[in-house]
Amino acid sequence: MSDIIIIGGGHNGLTCAFYLARAGLKVTVLEKRTVVGGAAVTEEFHPGFRNSVAAYTVSLLNPKVIADLDLPRHGLKVVERKAANFLPVSDTDSLVTGEGRTHAEVARFSAKDAERLDPYNERLDAIADVLRDIVLQTPPDMVEGGWLQALPELLKSASLGKMVSSLDTTARRDLLALFSQSAGDWLDGWFESDPIKAVLGFDGIVGNFASPYTPGSAYVLLHHVFGEVNGKKGAWGHAIGGMGAISQAIASAAREKGVEIRTGVGVAEILVENGRAVGVVTDGGETLRARAVVSNIHPKLLYQRLLDPALLPADFNERIERYRSGSGTFRMNVALSELPKFTCRPDNGDHMTAGIIMAPSLAYMEKAYFDARQTGWSKEPIVEVLIPSTLDDSLAPAGQHVASLFCQHVEPVLSGGRSWDDHREEVADVMIATVDKWAPGFKASVLGRQIKSPLDLERDFGLVGGDIFHGTLGLDQLFSARPVLGHGAHRGPLKGLYMCGAGTHPGGGVTGAPGHNAAREVLKDARARKF
Repeated sequence: MSDIIIIGGGHNGLTCAFYLARAGLKVTVLEKRTVVGGAAVTEEFHPGFRNSVAAYTVSLLNPKVIADLDLPRHGLKVVERKAANFLPVSDTDSLVTGEGRTHAEVARFSAKDAERLDPYNERLDAIADVLRDIVLQTPPDMVEGGWLQALPELLKSASLGKMVSSLDTTARRDLLALFSQSAGDWLDGWFESDPIKAVLGFDGIVGNFASPYTPGSAYVLLHHVFGEVNGKKGAWGHAIGGMGAISQAIASAAREKGVEIRTGVGVAEILVENGRAVGVVTDGGETLRARAVVSNIHPKLLYQRLLDPALLPADFNERIERYRSGSGTFRMNVALSELPKFTCRPDNGDHMTAGIIMAPSLAYMEKAYFDARQTGWSKEPIVEVLIPSTLDDSLAPAGQHVASLFCQHVEPVLSGGRSWDDHREEVADVMIATVDKWAPGFKASVLGRQIKSPLDLERDFGLVGGDIFHGTLGLDQLFSARPVLGHGAHRGPLKGLYMCGAGTHPGGGVTGAPGHNAAREVLKDARARKF
């Protein structure tokens, strides 16, 4: 019998397992797939070509998690992009951002915008620094009862309030704007030229089925800027060996602490006795008992598939039913015979290591969203291309390359009873054609492709509605309200059952933070003999 059973061997489940085992608990991780990592995995998708299948770039992996697990010792190496972003603007012009080049590039389009870059970054960084601290905090929970029950949460609120109070008045106003405004409105208030707004605004719609002018999308932008690579704040990079290298390193650290990781073992039901989770029943019919159960799967899958709803409060069930999960993401990997040659910049410079964004303006992004709402997918989609083999030659044969295509917008669930299984190839052709428009010859260079529609992402990785964040990052689904207000501290309404996935604070991305935070709460209850 284990002390703890963790459902789901994604990176957060493995991170949680490490911390629990380090504290002396006996931990078993059950993973349905034959490989650990959840959406952070690397696979060969065409003979000789490997790439990250779902999650595809590194920045948000928390420095404390990296240090605590000593991930470099377990094989993790992350390299920074040589340029941050490359935005084709026309057949003759583009914008390339990155250290030492952004100001001069932006000045070609607007001298005023170039002057505004430093104040913009300084004010955003002030907020991001506070959020970096809050990321590793457990949100205060709404509790019922008297002052004695509420006191710990009040103290927690006071501590968090102190963090926010460190911001000056300007930063507090910015914080309010970023949590309530659209990314487009926020950026329009700062800049006048389309290219810089497009590069920055792309972060506001990544994984978010929304227009850049949808209220609340400014927070999604903020969510993507509080990461870092090798100590450099705001930078993005590539894990050598793909995103699976992160998961394998975390798994190695967990095994070193004694964690048992079982793959190919799905969970059919959570075993409940006397109102408490006491184990699981596997898909194969095996009963495994434990002192407590921790879920690393999507909240909807946890509470709607693994538990009898009669065991949960009616209002909680209603909130889980309403929990919004669905992104406009269509994910592809392609094997390439050669690097693409962009009309606006045909050389193979640093820009080929960047995030290549094919969406030249916020207006283009907004049109892509409304087009998808009307027809199921945009005919002029937003496509970000990363070519990790420019930084990691282990992914493809010599002289050839792999590319990640992160495509938007598509409907999470197609209207009119249509299935993504019937349209995935058609939409993949649209995505390839979009890149070919900017880089003629790209289509001809594609040797093989891997397609992940929203339905594929749900079936393969448990991302309900294809949502890469395990739920929309809206104000009503953040912090203490993630996934449901009153259960934001990694504990659901059923005793002995905890949550450690991206459906809890601080949300999605390959961060390790939900796993880190959940482990702290489980250990707190273990020490208090609550299970």
